[in-house]
Amino acid sequence: MVGSVVCGLVSYICILLGVAFFILLERKGLGYFQIRKGPNKVGLMGLPQPLSDAAKLFTKEVVKPTLANQFAYFVAPVMGLVLALLLWQLYPSESLAEHFSWGILFFLCVSSMNVYSTLLAGWASNSKYALLGAIRAIAQTISYEVSLVLILLFVLFVCPSFSFMNIKESHGLVWLGFLFVPISLVWFVSCIAETNRAPFDFAEGESELVSGFNIEYSAGGFALIFLAEYANILVMSLFSVVLFFGAGSLGGTSLDFVMLVKTLFVAFSFVWVRATLPRFRYDLLMGLTWKSFLPLALGALVMVVGVMFAVVLF
Repeated sequence: MVGSVVCGLVSYICILLGVAFFILLERKGLGYFQIRKGPNKVGLMGLPQPLSDAAKLFTKEVVKPTLANQFAYFVAPVMGLVLALLLWQLYPSESLAEHFSWGILFFLCVSSMNVYSTLLAGWASNSKYALLGAIRAIAQTISYEVSLVLILLFVLFVCPSFSFMNIKESHGLVWLGFLFVPISLVWFVSCIAETNRAPFDFAEGESELVSGFNIEYSAGGFALIFLAEYANILVMSLFSVVLFFGAGSLGGTSLDFVMLVKTLFVAFSFVWVRATLPRFRYDLLMGLTWKSFLPLALGALVMVVGVMFAVVLF
């Protein structure tokens, strides 16, 4: 019992360290995309920068709005981070003794609850800016969850298992991402919108909403919100690899190592997209999912169901 608790704590600490250094990777990457250096003053090449930022944020004075709902105001960032870390329980590693048999359902349940932390943060701040940002973020997240669920159903029909481990092992020589390129692209764009990243970062549109739902947060609460956001980016990159690009093996190379490399490439794609594309208009964002992604996902689902019925009947 004690051993499992210690292993869990070590795993979560490693995840948080990975998230911290992914933030450094993003800042360095954006710097070179914009022809500048990025963080390079702290320590060797700026490598301790995430630890420095964390020490600064968590030792600052906690300031809250006078009229905020105090309990909900402090619970919202913690809730967002806990939900983000819960998704890492689904990590389909070869070295784990046990895996979730119903991992897909667990993923859908936990990811659907993320909107509540956003809503709680925006409402509890008792600020019109924060509430407006929260409402926009919730509408965006729920809309793109529809596309994500339909694409997940599509994958489940092709690889009939609710376990991420079984889905990873079911990929043959040709990955689903290459067999169904439009579906994998829709999944990737929906992941960007689901995690509130540029060019769909309307939850934190600084030029429009004064930072959106988190405007009243500073110090530790601000740090927890963004740790949750970047943890979600990494875990969605991991699931994208598992669902569409398999585990794969390179000679005697460990499957987990290959999956890690692919996950880092997909995660860096989030940074690449942020550096390349300008922010969408909000009406175009909502029209994209309801008028383009939803018909495409439904059509793909109907097609694969029709093919399966034809195979069974004939």
